Amino acid sequence: MALQPDDVLDARGLPCPLPLLKAKQALSRMQAGQLLEVMATDAGSWRDFESFIAQSEHEMPAREERGEVYHYWVRKGGEPRA
Repeated sequence: MALQPDDVLDARGLPCPLPLLKAKQALSRMQAGQLLEVMATDAGSWRDFESFIAQSEHEMPAREERGEVYHYWVRKGGEPRA
């Protein structure tokens, strides 16, 4: 994957909905336009992230499953901070 994240969140082993909640916390600390990579093992996270992105200003340029680990790349939306 050619995407270079600004931050990486390891949410492996956390049950639903914790991977998404931890991702929201991480995004709140990031600037608009920055990229967060999330690793999760909960199968429900695939649906959770899809729904979250559809209802938010953030983008998900990529997601993939590698073995039992789901990888999500989430770009924070909104206006860049000055």
